[in-house]
Amino acid sequence: MATDHAPLPTHTAARGSVLPASLTPTLIKRLAERVVAAVDAARVVTNAPYTGEPLADLPVSTPVDVEDAYARARIAQKSWAATSLSQRKKILLRFHDLVLARQEEALDLMQAENGKTRRDALLEVVDIAITSRYYARNAARYLEPKRRRGAIPLLTHTTELRHPKGVVAVVSPWNYPLSMAAGDAIAALMAGNAVVQKPDTQTALTALWSLDLMHEAGLPAAVWQMVVGRGSSIGGALMDNADYMMFTGSTASGRKIASDAGRRLIGASLELGGKNAMIVLDDADIDKAADGAVAACFPSAGQLCVSIERLYVAESIRDRFVDAFVARTKQLKIGAAYDYSIDVGSLTTPAQLQTVTAHVDDAVAKGATVLAGGKARPDLGPLFYEPTILADVTPDMTLHEHETFGPVVSIYSYRSIDEAIARANATPYGLNASVWSGNGARGRAVAARVHAGTVNVNEAFAAAWGSIDAPMGGMGDSGLGRRHGADGILKYTEPQTIAHQRIQGFTPPASISPETWATLLTGALKVLKAVGVR
Repeated sequence: MATDHAPLPTHTAARGSVLPASLTPTLIKRLAERVVAAVDAARVVTNAPYTGEPLADLPVSTPVDVEDAYARARIAQKSWAATSLSQRKKILLRFHDLVLARQEEALDLMQAENGKTRRDALLEVVDIAITSRYYARNAARYLEPKRRRGAIPLLTHTTELRHPKGVVAVVSPWNYPLSMAAGDAIAALMAGNAVVQKPDTQTALTALWSLDLMHEAGLPAAVWQMVVGRGSSIGGALMDNADYMMFTGSTASGRKIASDAGRRLIGASLELGGKNAMIVLDDADIDKAADGAVAACFPSAGQLCVSIERLYVAESIRDRFVDAFVARTKQLKIGAAYDYSIDVGSLTTPAQLQTVTAHVDDAVAKGATVLAGGKARPDLGPLFYEPTILADVTPDMTLHEHETFGPVVSIYSYRSIDEAIARANATPYGLNASVWSGNGARGRAVAARVHAGTVNVNEAFAAAWGSIDAPMGGMGDSGLGRRHGADGILKYTEPQTIAHQRIQGFTPPASISPETWATLLTGALKVLKAVGVR
């Protein structure tokens, strides 16, 4: 599970060295008090990635605190499950309005905790508004009782019911602190569950802010609670008390969670790592594809599960595409600012900076060519790294197949579509991909052959992610389960079939011999097939 991070070195950034006025000590203290922890709990201090300055002083939860949260959640969940769908809908729609009305506060929090740009943070606000509205207005058609075809036409009345799992554990990451924290909780809550959540400590304030707003929208106390601490300390208590586990994080942690869930015979949904590919076909509009590559590789400084790290370009257009992509990348404005003036922000943790630096240095030492970027920018802040494009990357380099999770992309050329697809699929991961073509039908045909849970044509990742009525998730080492659409809420429920048999069942009446009954049943089955009954 996610772990806490070491304090950042203090460093004065070129811009944004003072926290925005909205992040008052009063606000931060109020949010910290929502953590389930003892009065005399140990404390952990987080730091702002832009500068390294102290940001939040948070209480640390213990396994006992986690168990207490579950105990309260189980009591609250019974009443919440009995609350009508229409009332739950009203709460989610009020939450939708509050998120939009108070977005400046959310944007400041995300930038302060994560180091991303304001435009990247805004996408999280938009995402949560869409998610809230979608499940508020569509949950009824997924959750209300449904008539199903009975075993014997007219005689069997069959109904499918959906019951909430109970108490869902949500472990959310630091890279998208609002989307991943609130987004996964929304569907679980709308399905009638209670939630006990462990956000990553580095971005816990943003998660706590969403909890604060949900309570303001009318969610009853204890239905959604948050704990803070290292996975190594409280992860066991989270798993051992959960009725379902929703986890976003590394593939290694996901494997452990899947094993533990299997031991307990509970369900789990896991969004894990990726090494996502973009394929540029020979008929693609080069300018649009180059713009798309920038949008695919560098949002949130590349700290995005669905961002592109491998780029395959048709050999016939490679040089023109590379020139356009490199030129656009070099024009990106890097820095720290609580406004919309910056294109690429900071990495979030020292560990990410170390990984990005190590991957690039290893590649360069083994012969990779740096086309853009390739170095850290301590003049801007402690964790800045330039958007980087590498060529001549070979299999012996670490970043060839391992996820970097930073603003780094490797570019390759190919001679045939079959080759491009084979190379894109030559990975144990399968989260997201992108295909660029001047012919939509051709692009979609190629996309259908890519081994990934979502594939975007002439888009980076937003088209598939934003299509919230469709499932989103990974194949292979990128995880299990799906967000969004019907799958995104039904996974938090237990289906139950109730079949009421009327007049006559499958046992023959006393007046009919077993042989005659067998003949009648056989004849009935033939008739049903003949008249087209499914």
